[in-house]
Formats: sequence, C-alpha cells, structure tokens
Amino acid sequence: MTQTVPRRPRWRSLALLALCLAPLLWPLQHLAERYYRNELIEQNRQTLDLYVANLLGTLHRYETLPQILGDLPALRAVLAKPLEIETLTNANRLLQDIAAQTGAEVMYLMDVKGNTLAASNWNKKDSFVSRNFTFRPYFIDAIAGRLGRFFGLGTTSGKRGYFFAAAVRDGEKVIGALVVKVDLDHTETLWGKTPEQLLVTDHNGVVILTSRPEWRFRATRPLTDAERQAIIAIQPYPTRDPQPLNLNHDAWLTQTQSISETGWHVSILAPRTLIDRPVRTVVAVGGATLLVLMLLLGLMMQRRRHYLDRIAFEARTRQELEMRVIERTSDLEGLNRRLKSEVLEREHAQQELVRAQDELVQAGKLSALGTMSASISHELNQPLAAIRSYAENAEILLDHQRTEDARGNLKLIGELTGRMASIIAHLRAFARRDRHAPESVALQPALEDALALLSQRRRAMAVELVRDMPDATLWVQAGETRLRQVLGNLLANALDALTEKATPRTLWLSVERVGDGVNLYIRDNGPGFTSEALNRAREPFFTTKTRTQGLGLGLAICDTLMRALGGELILANHPKGGALLTLHLLAATPGANLQPPEDPTA
Repeated sequence: MTQTVPRRPRWRSLALLALCLAPLLWPLQHLAERYYRNELIEQNRQTLDLYVANLLGTLHRYETLPQILGDLPALRAVLAKPLEIETLTNANRLLQDIAAQTGAEVMYLMDVKGNTLAASNWNKKDSFVSRNFTFRPYFIDAIAGRLGRFFGLGTTSGKRGYFFAAAVRDGEKVIGALVVKVDLDHTETLWGKTPEQLLVTDHNGVVILTSRPEWRFRATRPLTDAERQAIIAIQPYPTRDPQPLNLNHDAWLTQTQSISETGWHVSILAPRTLIDRPVRTVVAVGGATLLVLMLLLGLMMQRRRHYLDRIAFEARTRQELEMRVIERTSDLEGLNRRLKSEVLEREHAQQELVRAQDELVQAGKLSALGTMSASISHELNQPLAAIRSYAENAEILLDHQRTEDARGNLKLIGELTGRMASIIAHLRAFARRDRHAPESVALQPALEDALALLSQRRRAMAVELVRDMPDATLWVQAGETRLRQVLGNLLANALDALTEKATPRTLWLSVERVGDGVNLYIRDNGPGFTSEALNRAREPFFTTKTRTQGLGLGLAICDTLMRALGGELILANHPKGGALLTLHLLAATPGANLQPPEDPTA
C-alpha cells in the first residue's frame, strides 16, 4: 500500500522570507533620493550660474553708458540753455538714436532739480520730458556724484526696468544727471517652460523677476515699518503694500545666489516631485525585483520538491516490483533516459542563462561607453577644430617655406592637445567672470593672444608685422579680459586704417619701460589721424567709418577702461606718417601664470 507524504507549507516560508527582506527597500529609497537630489542640485547650480552671468552681462553692457554720454556736447548744451528749442530738439534726437543703437529702453537728461529736459521717448505718449524724478534713489545718488542704481516700475510707462544714472559735470560742479533705463523683461522669457521656477528678489525680499507672473511683486518675508515707508516714498512696485508670497517650502527644493552689485537674490525653485517620481520608480523596480526573486525561488523549491517526490515514487515502485524487475527493466531504462535528458536540459538552460547575463553586462558597458564618448566628443569639438585649422595653416606655411610660422602653429597644436587632456576637469571655467579689481597680468601673452585672433585677417591684407619686444616677461596692472579687449580693439583699428592704403602695409609693435610703468607703441603706415579725429577720437559715437563699419565706441571704451586701470591711451601721428598709439600701463609685481585665461581658438 502506497504511503502518502504530507506536503510542507513552502509558500508560508517564502512569504516570511519576503517579509524579512522588505525592509531592504528603505535604504534603497534613501540612496535613490540622495542620488537624484544631488543630481538636481548640481544641474540647477549650473543653470543658476549661467542665468546670473547672463543677467550681470546685460547690466554691465549699460553700466558705463551714463558716464560716457554725459560728456556729449549736445547734451551739455541743453543744461546750459534749457529753453532753446533747437538745442532741445537736437538732444532729443541724439538720445533717440543712441537708445536705438544700444538697445536701451529709455535715455533721459535731468537738471539738478530733477526735471527731465530731454528724453529718447520725447515723441511718444509716455514721454519722460517735463517729468520730475527727484524721489527716485538713482537721481539722489547721481547728484551726489555716485553711480545711481535702481530697479523699479516706471511711474510714467508702467514698465519694469533697471536704471543707471551718472552725474553730468562742468568741471567739479554737478549740473545734471543722465539716466539709462534697461528693459529686463526678456530675462524672464529666457527661462522657458520648465518644472523649475525662477525667482529674483530685491533687498526688500519682494519678487521683481520670476517665471510665474502670479508671484511678481509679492513679498517673500514680512516687511518692517521702515521698509514700507521707503516703498511708499520711492514707489518701486505697482503696489504700496506687497502681499505675501505664501510658498510651501516643503514642496520646493530652493537654491539661491546673491548678487552684491544690485543687492538681489536669484533663486531656482525645483518641485520635489522631480525627486519623488524617480525615487518611487526605483523603489517600485526594487520591489518588483524582490518579488521576481521570491517567485523564482518558489519555483526552484517546487521543482526540487517534485524531483524528490519523483525519486521517492521510484524507490517505492522498485520495492513493490522487486518480483517484476526483469519485466520492468526496459521501463526503468526509459525513465533513466528521461532523467538524463532533463539534467541535460537544465545544464543547457544554465548555460543560456550565463550567456544572457554576459550579453547584458556587455550591453551595459557599451551604453556607458557611448554616453561618455558623446559627452567628451562634444567638449573636444572646438579644440579639435582649432587643431585642424592650425594643421592646415602649417601645411600652407611649409609649402611657402615659412618654417618658423609653421613651427609656431605646431606649438599651438601641442598646447591644444595638452588642453584637451584636462578639458573635462575645467568645464566649469566657461561661467567664470572677469574680476574687476586690477591684477598682475603678463603683457606679452595678452598681446600674442590679440594678434592670434587677428592673424588670419592680417595675412589676408598682406600686412607686415615688425616687433621689438624684450625677452623678459613684462607684468602690468590690468585685468586679463579687459586688457585683451583693449589690445584687440586697437589692433583691429590699425588694420582698418591700413585698408585705405595700397601695399606695402606695415604694423610696428614695440615696448619700453618708463618710470613706474610700461609703454606699448602701436604704429601703422596708414593715412594717420586728421586734426578733427585727434580732437574728437575719444568722444563716444564719433567715427570716420560708415554706420555699418562701427558705432564709434571703440576708442571711447578703450580710453574709459585704461583710466579705470590707472593707465592712459595717447593718440598721435608719427613723424614719418601713419598713426601712433601709446598705451601706458602701470607696472606690477610678477604673477604666477603666464598662460592666457582662455584659448583664442575656442
């Protein structure tokens, strides 16, 4: 009689094991949340740096305009004779033209009593002419001799803007103020439609720029009585009592960066759902993986149990059929063959499983390699393009037996290959701002950088370059970016002058130590300066070129930058013909780095 073996509760054991393994999902959730949080923070930090750099770049474009335009004779004449119609008309049209050329929203001129005498919007319904803005802080700062800064809503136009104001002087006496209003509405449109939200608050904690219009001009913190009185006095917002912005801070991941120049705080608010959604996905995948493992373990246990039951049945069969061994031999042999076949099938299945796992690992490696290659190739495109350009130039130079120039190109190629080796570690350098404080800068590398940028144009014009430079490095007091800007402008102007002359064309560069500074001489054999150009070359918007060739701001900006660095720009004609520009820079102590901050081929 066959004895029945009772089944043991296998699934109960599996359920108990799954219950014990379930707490492993909590550290998985914690690790996933930390990973996605750090990824989001790093991504938003880079986005915040780029936005702040763009915002400061927009403001810096107009920061020096009030000081430069305050010296224009047409505007100073209005302050001297405010009742002459012709003078007022000329000033209005001049401001209108300059505003159209520079992209400023409004430019206007005020006397010391705050009355607007001339404005670029003089012929519009919301004209500022005859308006009084003595209550604005920028007017008070400008009359006091400081650079006025202010963000607020226009009381006449009803539009937001950032105001720069500077005093107009007659000698040491302040006779008026010139104001430039910059439209910052486009900085909100740059943000686009993303889950992250932009928030820019002023020193009162009131939202002035945001990607969500319903947050605009709301207070992010309680205002003091003094702040409320100041808001009523200067009227920076469309309301005198900004309503609070009630944000649920638990629903947002906030990153903030301060702008000391304006007193603003720029924040990116990322919804926490950007973290919670992938975390839930990871936990769900982990739970599903755990469930699959439990099911596979249960199936393996069930197959093992079936296998053991089959072996036991065979043993019982052999005991019951001892007398029929001979008759059942063939049956037992068939059973053995089936068992061998099943074993072979299991071994084959095991081999297929190992092969599938190897292919999955290989696919993962190829995917990671593809992602990394795409990222690195994107960052190396520019150096590679520069290397190809230098290599092609070197081939042409060798064909013309210009070995030294070719060797220079090969040296630049070597420098670029060194730069490619460390380009991944320096990706954050693209957001770097130039420091405004003067620093020690090597003059020769800066000059070579500017010449390299213009080398193709110089060769195309067949301009011979004659240099008289000392071997020792000369250190001057300047800013790297600003010094390169000045050198680039002056060399470009020299090439512009040589376009009017037939060959031969020559450009001389020489350096001389003088007293506590260094003089850089730039001379060409072009037509030189006319008497009018020598007297008015530093005036903004004065140019001998056509309107399509320039606005006439190059020498004015160079002169302003040099005076800010304690240097001087001297314009003259050389006795043998052509223009002679002298760049006087203060000497500085040697620095630590002779390399330019940026690759001129980038």
